[in-house]
Amino acid sequence: MNFRVASSPHNHVKNKTSRVMALVALACIPGIITQVWYFGFGTLFQILLAVSTAIIAEALCLQQRDYPVKKRLKDNSALLTGLLLGISLPPLAPWWIAVIGSLFAIIIAKQIYGGLGQNIFNPAMAGYVALLVSFPLSMTLWLPPLSLVEYDITLFDTLMLIFTGYSETGYSLAQLRVDLDGFTMATPLDTVKTGLTNQQTFSELSQLKIFSEQLGIGWTAVNLAYLFGGLVLIWMKVISWRIPLTFLVSLFLLSWVAHVVSPDGAASASLHLLSGATMFGAFFILTDPVSASTTPRGKIIFALLVALLVFLIRQYGGYPEAIAFAVLLANMCVPLIDYYTKPRVYGHAAR
Repeated sequence: MNFRVASSPHNHVKNKTSRVMALVALACIPGIITQVWYFGFGTLFQILLAVSTAIIAEALCLQQRDYPVKKRLKDNSALLTGLLLGISLPPLAPWWIAVIGSLFAIIIAKQIYGGLGQNIFNPAMAGYVALLVSFPLSMTLWLPPLSLVEYDITLFDTLMLIFTGYSETGYSLAQLRVDLDGFTMATPLDTVKTGLTNQQTFSELSQLKIFSEQLGIGWTAVNLAYLFGGLVLIWMKVISWRIPLTFLVSLFLLSWVAHVVSPDGAASASLHLLSGATMFGAFFILTDPVSASTTPRGKIIFALLVALLVFLIRQYGGYPEAIAFAVLLANMCVPLIDYYTKPRVYGHAAR
């Protein structure tokens, strides 16, 4: 009987990188379908633009570094980066938003650091934050759910809005965001953030059309869809349960305490969990195997830190959505977290 002798580390994970990336991408499908159902076909076009640009940028970088392009592209990392970024963008954002964001994610946040496995920041979130800081107006023009929009938006209208800024009938995106009563609608988190800043109470804000039982219309279903996809990934052992569970429980407790202490000055815990990119971030962004902590205790500390940052930014910061900023800030702490949470070497006596 022949035995193979090799030095450590001994990796017993059967999944290849390409398969893991593909499974994560497939798990996004329920969430993508739900986004399209509530917010239109723009999400699909943003994904197509982001994925195409990411793959092209990755190929050019690999070619310049004399790496085998076809072999490296088969790891599906560029595809997943483009997919995650495309999902995060407003469905009707100008076409160049997805292109610039993908170029930044691949070239600046990934390849400059050495490529897959060497980047310290999550590439998709780095691209997203770069866009949010550089083009805040374009990045915050989310449409309300289609059921609340006054005008029907066809597939051709979607293409026209993305590439020209106007629909076939001449309506701009700003006009399409106005409901029947002349009120310009924003995302639930943005509505709460703006309203609380203007001295309105959470109870008053929850009566607006975009809310139903204090939950955002459309956004609740989207978050539940990504929750389903994330649970599938855990069941298939593609990702660990530690980061998503710790993050969601911590965010729930922080927001619940804040709401109990100040019911009119803080959003409910359910709104925090089921609005914005909470579930998408918990299962598909925080669990990035490269930029997140890799030790068992480190994963819990990393998730706790992200949850705290998300709560603080949403409650007291200038942006209503905080997942991307919180993840990048926590990414910077990962080397320190991993250093102090390294498991004790087997057979090493405790001091």
